[in-house]
Amino acid sequence: MAKKRALISVSDKTGVIEFAKELVNLGFEIISTGGTKKAIQEQGIPVLSVSDVTGFPEILEGRVKTLNPFIHGGLLAKHDNPSHQNQMEEHGIEPIQLVCVNLYPFQQTIEKPDVTVADAIENIDIGGPTMLRASAKNHQYITVVVDPVDYQTVVEELKAEGQTKLETRVKLAAKVFRHTAAYDALIAQYMTDLAQEETPEKLTVTYELKQSLRYGENPHQKAAFYKKPLGSAFSIANADQLHGKELSYNNINDAEAAIQIVKEFSEPAAVAVKHMNPCGVGTGKSIFDAFEKAFSADPVSIFGGIIALNREVDAQTAGKLREIFLEIIIAPAFSEEALSILIGKKNLRLLTIPFDSAKKPELKMTTIEGGLLVQEQDRYTLEDATITIPTKRQPTEEEWESLKLGWQVVKHVKSNAIVVARNGMTIGVGAGQMNRVGAAEIALIQAGEKAVGAGLASDAFFPMNDTVEAAANAGITAIIQPGGSIRDEDSIKKADEYGIAMVFTGVRHFKH
Repeated sequence: MAKKRALISVSDKTGVIEFAKELVNLGFEIISTGGTKKAIQEQGIPVLSVSDVTGFPEILEGRVKTLNPFIHGGLLAKHDNPSHQNQMEEHGIEPIQLVCVNLYPFQQTIEKPDVTVADAIENIDIGGPTMLRASAKNHQYITVVVDPVDYQTVVEELKAEGQTKLETRVKLAAKVFRHTAAYDALIAQYMTDLAQEETPEKLTVTYELKQSLRYGENPHQKAAFYKKPLGSAFSIANADQLHGKELSYNNINDAEAAIQIVKEFSEPAAVAVKHMNPCGVGTGKSIFDAFEKAFSADPVSIFGGIIALNREVDAQTAGKLREIFLEIIIAPAFSEEALSILIGKKNLRLLTIPFDSAKKPELKMTTIEGGLLVQEQDRYTLEDATITIPTKRQPTEEEWESLKLGWQVVKHVKSNAIVVARNGMTIGVGAGQMNRVGAAEIALIQAGEKAVGAGLASDAFFPMNDTVEAAANAGITAIIQPGGSIRDEDSIKKADEYGIAMVFTGVRHFKH
């Protein structure tokens, strides 16, 4: 059996000893470095050090060991090119037929809360990516493995055919380039943050497949769910699913909308979402009280919805939740009794998310055909606003509470958006209309008689006084809006005419 060479150098040593044994049995000579060489050698497997091949010691604290023509010549030579073979022979370079390499644990290093810049920099691999890229480029002749999950396939093909299939080598090479691109993307992001660059000339992002989905928004659309390495723990991508069938594309979008709303509240709060808009939001002294209000806000639309709660679900709340057809319930935790009540519904998804996980807000990314829009998340609150009250009457304490709740919710409603709130709950939501008075009419019709004495929140200013007129006719007594229209005075006069207190925040909350 002709001697072949395999170069093995891995940080993740999962399965590597068994892989090395199989390769030796198949006639391969193993070349290795550092900790990998030691691990293989300790198992009695014959192994050469890279220094044995290069004739040059590892230098600069191991920063330079494989960057050598005796390694890269063996990786990049075309096996059927006479000129390449002559040069190899002339310089005494032997070909390498298989490369098994994975990289310094850069991601795991920067995940550590006490990581230093020096530690991060030292865990930027240079030789590993260089060998991987060289081998993947030369996949016509070389088998390159970066993922332990592929060891078995490689061994089986080598046993059956004496070499791997070209089709397999192409797939493995593609995985290598994805792997090194993702690795470099994380480094690029780390260095960009370190340099405090807000809008770099190139934006490099990477995501990992979390789940292949059965379909997208509609059954005829293919879809998949990817998660961001080092992404926020407070996210659907990092939620723990305790029960129920797998999430769908629409479930994920709706769940994301629900948790973005519920995170607005420090007091016990419950949010019901349908089609990425809140259909009911409630706050209270207990999570049961909060959910009762969220349910009462719109007991029709909540059917088949997503529920997010910011407190542990107790047995009393679980009993109420169980009575309704829901797709998902999200909470920081479920009591044992609550869990036993809810798992009786086999398709109901139960998710937990660490609500106390604080992290710098991620950029919001929206794809367009051929491009990407990037912006900061809208984290602006009333505490950040410069409040002015242009009307003759100021809000009462009770009206302020209604306005505050409406303002917290309206920023999460598709624009044009109007939210009517009172007594710690939403009572009317108008979403996604082409004009503001249309959104107001939807919200006010839903609120009905409950609108009397309620507060109304608008995500943007009133271009005309018609929304104030509609609000007054429904019994609204307080309004919160950004202000800033050239016709603000018309709305102010109309509010004064009806004795409505109106608050200007100076900031809008468009959500398209």
